[in-house]
Amino acid sequence: MTLSRRHLFGTVAAGGIAASLPGCELPIRGPAVPLGKASAATVLGLPNERFFPMVSTAGLEEEFIQAFVRQGRLRGPDMTASPQQSMVRFLSVSGGGENGAFGAGLLCGWSDLGTRPKFDLVTGVSTGALIAPFAFLGSDYDPVLRAVYTDTSPDQIMRSRSLLAAVFDDALSDNAPLHATIERSLDDKLLAEIAKGYDEGRMLLIGSTDLDAQQPVIWNVGAIAKSGHPRAGETIWRILLASAAIPGAFPPTMIDVTVDGKPYQEMHVDGGAFAQAFLYPASITTLRRERIRRREAIVPITAYVIRNGRLDPEWAAVERRTLSIAGRAISTMIAASGLNDVMRMYNNTLRDDIAFNLAYIGKDFSMVLPSPFDPGYMRALFDYGYERGRKGYDWATRPPR
Repeated sequence: MTLSRRHLFGTVAAGGIAASLPGCELPIRGPAVPLGKASAATVLGLPNERFFPMVSTAGLEEEFIQAFVRQGRLRGPDMTASPQQSMVRFLSVSGGGENGAFGAGLLCGWSDLGTRPKFDLVTGVSTGALIAPFAFLGSDYDPVLRAVYTDTSPDQIMRSRSLLAAVFDDALSDNAPLHATIERSLDDKLLAEIAKGYDEGRMLLIGSTDLDAQQPVIWNVGAIAKSGHPRAGETIWRILLASAAIPGAFPPTMIDVTVDGKPYQEMHVDGGAFAQAFLYPASITTLRRERIRRREAIVPITAYVIRNGRLDPEWAAVERRTLSIAGRAISTMIAASGLNDVMRMYNNTLRDDIAFNLAYIGKDFSMVLPSPFDPGYMRALFDYGYERGRKGYDWATRPPR
């Protein structure tokens, strides 16, 4: 989700002038979690509500184990007996702002083709976080997914602020409309279905970035939905809002937490600040790699990665001006980060004997985005993804470069 970088840098540059103006107040926040205490902070008091992979993956590893235990109760004690019965399927949906319409269209077209599977693990970041719950719930919720990406107008996503308000506030735009859209789309019925999926041994993980602690956070949305906590729904809405909060473009999501019984407040932004997409930490598959080494039977896994963006360079004639150069450099770093994420996931699946499948926006989609969240652009991109999904997407089994 990107606003004009020229606008963004121009606004920041104007800060030096506006800072001298009287009567401007900066937004306030609660006390940040103390240094070294981030992983001890809790939102709802659930031991498995979220994970901090830079600190430890032990909790996430245990969550994967317990998910397989729950699946075993449904599928039988030996999940390696029948390859068709035991096939496990992962789905990763990347960030990409308006380009999320591609992933939404692809999933809906895949449903209409009749071959879209039920996913055992769904992960999402940024716009992928908004798609992930519907991908997790399955084809029955395609009408909601379609509406989010084809019937949502810009004023249902953001509310522009004045130049001075942007400088002295926490972002260029207000994303309160997006919060309302998320709340409307993920009602109590959908949250109950997410909880049911968790009971089946399926996992829905969303990534955000804790700016104070400068580390990624993986939220266990299924466990939160299953908890029955009175604030579970609002917490999930805020997680999705946080994951899609582009720094500078949208306000950070402030999340109230407690540490040792004392209240603090965390500042969360787009998970893409760390990774635009993820599947699983490398440590999760240690046992699998050991079984491969010993030539023992393993559960077959197929991974699907939807990259809501291009993987080929987007040429542009850059003006020899500070803001143009800075903006182009940032867009280049974002593109490189997205490609690196794809390469990382591919290398992990190759090492772990997991079938890899990749979808991304091809060179044949040439429409240019005229303005942020332009409905015409998003509908065209949705249709582009839909037609390819309906005809049977030609998934790439390795990154193109």
